[in-house]
Amino acid sequence: MELPARLRGLWALLLCFAGGGDAASTGTQPPVTNLSVSVENLCTVIWTWNPPEGASPNCSLWYFSHFGNEQDKKIAPETRRSKEVPLNERICLQVGSQCSVNESDNRSSLVKKCVSPPEGDPESAVTELQCIWHNLRYMKCTWLPGKNTRPDTNYTLYYWHSSLEKILQCENISREGQHISCSFVLTKTNGSSLDQHSVQVMVKDYAGKIRPSFDVVPLTSHVQPDPPHIKKLFFQHGDLYVLGKNPQNFSSVCLFYQVEVNNSQTETRYILSVEEPKCNNLEFEGKNLEPTICFRVPGVYPDTLNTVRIRVKTTKLCFEDDKFWSNWSPAMTIGKKTNTTFYITMLLTIPVIVAGAIIVLLLYLKRLKIFIFPPIPDPGKIFKEMFGDQNDDTLHWKKYDIYEKQAKEETDSVVLIENLKRASQ
Repeated sequence: MELPARLRGLWALLLCFAGGGDAASTGTQPPVTNLSVSVENLCTVIWTWNPPEGASPNCSLWYFSHFGNEQDKKIAPETRRSKEVPLNERICLQVGSQCSVNESDNRSSLVKKCVSPPEGDPESAVTELQCIWHNLRYMKCTWLPGKNTRPDTNYTLYYWHSSLEKILQCENISREGQHISCSFVLTKTNGSSLDQHSVQVMVKDYAGKIRPSFDVVPLTSHVQPDPPHIKKLFFQHGDLYVLGKNPQNFSSVCLFYQVEVNNSQTETRYILSVEEPKCNNLEFEGKNLEPTICFRVPGVYPDTLNTVRIRVKTTKLCFEDDKFWSNWSPAMTIGKKTNTTFYITMLLTIPVIVAGAIIVLLLYLKRLKIFIFPPIPDPGKIFKEMFGDQNDDTLHWKKYDIYEKQAKEETDSVVLIENLKRASQ
């Protein structure tokens, strides 16, 4: 009976040791040591550290790290971590050790290490720094001067990406109004993936009086294609067909299209948005055409002059954003041009006719007024004229009677005198 009791005691002792070993391996670990930070290239920040001192030999060390307010959490066995980040603001990394890959596992206290932005007046740094990759051939960066800078400040731009052995300086700086820009060659190599690549940029002045400004541009964003090229326009079955060619370095899968048609007669603008630039192959029988891209635009009148343009932008299927439209392609016209001679003649004739009519109206206005609005006779004047004539005739006859009476009296006097003379003889 003693042997089983001893065996039970030994078994219990072994369990205690085993339990103690598990507790030591899963307990809280000491913090990491010698956490340091350095900056490579322009914006590559690297943190390195050493394993904690006094860690349990039964613990398989993993390291928990995150930036700022627990952003970009990561659990990995490596004793380093790097990040491409613009150094315009203070950035900190916190690191702790633990014995498993579980985030909730007991970990050590976190050790923090930060990298500060460069010295200088923040108001002197350039603003609105933006870089756009044009047609996967060159990158153009633009910016505005800072508030506390002199107008004659000479700027310089430095850039770096993984294909370069060293940091390069952009040479061709130019001014476009208030904006300052600089362009440098950046081409996509065949077979290379853009997902893990970016361009680091820094803008400062030659004299070192302004605070440097940084930017990290992922090569999967800020891409602006060149405009496509229109090859041919034609009407078929009442619809307008546009045949074109994609910009270099882009396939149709990665592009979104807009076709603009302007009608010269109706002065209307029609825009067609297209995701897949394809037309039915049956529409091109007998034309021997193999277009790269094709668009069918309904509702276009062939009897009028139509101007067609195309523009494109990237899609999120191939890139991270779709914000930057290309310029419009060179315009191509189709249709019958409206005869403007008749309209020009009418425009010249109508003012002449109107001017002549106005002159005639001014010259004959009084006569037209009398003709249209004849004067109303004055009854008082009419009666006056009538009675005035009768009074004149009466006076005339009265004067004639008096004259005739006087003549008769004179004649009688002469006859009387003559008779008296005869009688006296």
